[in-house]
Amino acid sequence: MRHFLTLRDFTKEEILEMIALGLRIKAEVKAGRFTPYLQNQVLAMIFEKSSTRTRVSFETGIFQLGGTGLFLSSRDIQLGRGEPMKDTARVISRMCDLVMIRTYSQKKLEEFADFSDVPVINGLTDEYHPVQLMADYMTMIEHGKDRNPVVAYVGDGNNMAHSWLMLASKLGFTLRVATPRGYECDAEVVADAAEFARQSGAVIEFTHDPADAVAGADVVTTDTWVSMGDEEEKEKRLKDFSGYTVDREMMALARADAIFLHCLPAYRGLEVSEEVFESEQSVVFDEAENRLHAQKGVMVWLDGKRKEG
Repeated sequence: MRHFLTLRDFTKEEILEMIALGLRIKAEVKAGRFTPYLQNQVLAMIFEKSSTRTRVSFETGIFQLGGTGLFLSSRDIQLGRGEPMKDTARVISRMCDLVMIRTYSQKKLEEFADFSDVPVINGLTDEYHPVQLMADYMTMIEHGKDRNPVVAYVGDGNNMAHSWLMLASKLGFTLRVATPRGYECDAEVVADAAEFARQSGAVIEFTHDPADAVAGADVVTTDTWVSMGDEEEKEKRLKDFSGYTVDREMMALARADAIFLHCLPAYRGLEVSEEVFESEQSVVFDEAENRLHAQKGVMVWLDGKRKEG
């Protein structure tokens, strides 16, 4: 049995296998065929952090695969009243077939997985957001940006930056990360990415100059400067991230056919300008839709591994 907690746990071949499966299921749906790959299975969805895309994509995805999604906020279950994570894991995994958790701490997610009898999927933690990167790379494939791409990440060294580091270092492409001073990626994640890059041939570069990162890039991506939990630092962050807005001038440094990605929600005028967000280079809504299809690929793949075991 396998869990989907971070991309660092998978080989290049496994990542591409899950994405290919998602693309195949997407093509079937677009052709009007809904194959019940997970017929009568129940996906428990535990939310300690609220979300639009994560809830809608997982709940719709399990339904289209023939199963049922069970929404559980921390207010609805005993976990929110102090029940140990390991007890919640042992109970829910005896009643459900898959579990998706969107929470703050990666350690809490890992503890749940350690005590779960069924596959656990990371719907987002403060450290990683791997399902988003599966959708991002699926979008890059569909837009012809998967052949030796140069990807520029501009913004906070947060869970999205960490996940880009894992994806690039596993798949072997070039990633340039531009962050303000004091907002660099976690040193341990950087070290892991460097080790994986030595094996895959990936080129990982870090800079404090967004222009250096974006110059000649095939893909430009960013994320909010003020994530959930950072609200008290908002004013400081807005000042510190001055000059990091992906606007028309910054996008002009990338290749003429470069695409723009954003995991959403986007705050226009901050990390991205309205002009870039609404431009033809922006494929953010293709990317958002692909959360649905990429996650179906992940769920079906995990189910297959469990049955193999």
